[in-house]
Amino acid sequence: MITSIGTAAARRLQLLRMLREAGPAVLLGYASALLLGSVTPAATAAVLALLVSRLDTAATGSTLFDAALLPLALFGGVLLLGHLGDAAATPLEYLARSRVDGAQRARIARLVLAGPTVGALETPEVQAAVRGAIGDPDRGPDRTVGLGAVAALRRLAALAGAVASCAVLAGYAWWLLPVLLVPAGACGYLRFRQGVAVNETWRFADREELHADVWRQAVVSPSEGKDIRVFGLADWLVRRLQRHIDVANAPLWTVMLRIARGEWLPLLLVSAGLVPAYTAVTWSAVHGHSTVAVQTAVLAAGWSLVQALGSGGELLQITGANSALAGYDRLRGTLGGEAAALPDRGALPSPRQPAGGGPPLVRFEQVGFGYPGGARAVLDRLDLEIRPGELLAVVGLNGAGKSTLIKLLSGLYRPTSGRITVDGAELTARNTGSWRSRIAVVFQDFVRYQLSAADNVVLGAAHDRAALDLAARDAGFAPVLARLPDGWDTPLARSRTGGVDLSGGQWQQLVLTRALYAVRTGAQLLVLDEPTAHLDVRTEFEVFRRLAEHRGRTSVVLISHRLSTVRRADRIVLLDGGRITESGTHEELMARGGGYADLFTVQAERFAAAGVTE
Repeated sequence: MITSIGTAAARRLQLLRMLREAGPAVLLGYASALLLGSVTPAATAAVLALLVSRLDTAATGSTLFDAALLPLALFGGVLLLGHLGDAAATPLEYLARSRVDGAQRARIARLVLAGPTVGALETPEVQAAVRGAIGDPDRGPDRTVGLGAVAALRRLAALAGAVASCAVLAGYAWWLLPVLLVPAGACGYLRFRQGVAVNETWRFADREELHADVWRQAVVSPSEGKDIRVFGLADWLVRRLQRHIDVANAPLWTVMLRIARGEWLPLLLVSAGLVPAYTAVTWSAVHGHSTVAVQTAVLAAGWSLVQALGSGGELLQITGANSALAGYDRLRGTLGGEAAALPDRGALPSPRQPAGGGPPLVRFEQVGFGYPGGARAVLDRLDLEIRPGELLAVVGLNGAGKSTLIKLLSGLYRPTSGRITVDGAELTARNTGSWRSRIAVVFQDFVRYQLSAADNVVLGAAHDRAALDLAARDAGFAPVLARLPDGWDTPLARSRTGGVDLSGGQWQQLVLTRALYAVRTGAQLLVLDEPTAHLDVRTEFEVFRRLAEHRGRTSVVLISHRLSTVRRADRIVLLDGGRITESGTHEELMARGGGYADLFTVQAERFAAAGVTE
């Protein structure tokens, strides 16, 4: 228990330190507004006691008006200041919370993006840690760190209000302090333990909530919405979603039900303090042992003390934010090691440049790779050389590991054995950034950004309109561009004002434009994973003709399931069983009569049967 209390105190201090991100002016204003509001009940109790005392004295001498004027003015001033504090606290709290949450999201983004590989990001543990670190107020008791930080400050202000109420009580009936403090403190601790129980229970639901989120997104996604309606999947989808929600929430509902059934205990604790105190002070006033002013002060200050110490609202928000802090700690523990080992991007060592600064020479040396939890290795002692200035085609059956090879080449995964070298320097976590500045990659599962056509190509780089136009021409995107209402400035999303959407083939041409633009602005290696899968044969032929023109000054690695297009490659390699089993030109491989020749013959016969001329 002592450890738990110590951990909770440390988390609360961590939340309070995060308030520095709100800025000194906002923090000072918010803290002042909270403090003003928290001491208002105690000040109100003192002023009411003064008013009653003056009125009681006025009955024996002064006029009632003269006696009540000063207390009433003080009472009005206290209420006005309290109202101003409450009014100022709301917008300042929103501003402080937003800034703290923004800083937390920036930290998460930097941590997630700092690592050069993506393998860890694909694990359920990291996904759950990211969700936890962000903190979603819509997910049960989870709270963002911003909500927790302002709640911790509100709790401090409430404690300051409790001290003020204790001061008022001590001035009138000090002997009531332990009578009120002990039950109020016990009630506050009980609320704290309830919040901890709820938060600890909820964290076990993260995995099921990840599954539920997939189906929640599918419900509102236009893409999945087509399948849902065409195949009548609505009822099935809702049942899947509901099942994950039920599994995720069952333990939480059990805890919440237990808390609800035990709500009589906080009520009993509050009553155990207030009822004896109120009874005692009322009896004393009735029998002349104390004044009505004392009774008034005790009634007002006693209730404000119980409210300050016995509320569980702030505590629940704090414990919910503790989960976000713990999620960030887990995320940093998983991802931070590799990121922390990396120097600043400007200090990254660059692979050795070849003479003349031309395309690089890349070697895969006995490279092995298997996905975590996979039953077999995808690549097994693979040897491959990518020569300067050549157009290299990689072919193989589905599942042979072609896309995995591309991800290793891009530094998105690390080999489990062997090594990859660039111009003789081993590709490592430290020089991945430098390496990526020299390559351009088109993945099979490319991303469609809801940005303008130009921004979809340059992706944050400086616009070079001449290079854009030439890249669009080489990718076959120029005719599509000519039909866009605002040309390069057209948003590529129907949800945006003046936006349009593209067909699958048009998107593929735009992504090819993205890669070719990188080549025209300095990239030395172009990697294409099924870059023309959505294009018709005529457009595909033209694209590959222009790609072939880039070899020499740029190395090109091409993966394509249409073997007719790779005939123009300088060299073709066949990936089978995790290794390169054949290598040569199209004519050499056909003459050998091996696996490549079989694949090409089968595909050519299928195209011929369909009436397609290659």
